[in-house]
Amino acid sequence: MSSNTQAKQVIQVSQKGQATIPKALREKFGIETPGEVFVYEEEGRIVIEPVPSVEELHGIHAGEHEPGEVLDKVREHKGEERRREEERAERLRPSADEDVDE
Repeated sequence: MSSNTQAKQVIQVSQKGQATIPKALREKFGIETPGEVFVYEEEGRIVIEPVPSVEELHGIHAGEHEPGEVLDKVREHKGEERRREEERAERLRPSADEDVDE
């Protein structure tokens, strides 16, 4: 049975905001699991785009983007991820104002 990747599908979004990209689309666009994707808004739509592999950054797709555009997106994504982790660590760290029982 073949799958049509252009047919609209309803997928569930979990309480944590997680959604599963259908297997046929992951395969078609080369999204590895586990892996990473870019998620952004464009023209009023949510766009999910595969993060290119190192080979793709230096390979045949190099001419499809402005110079440095993909690398800038990867760096931005990694920076946002790092900031989220730092904010989470800060929230979990006890503050100096809290009383510590001895």
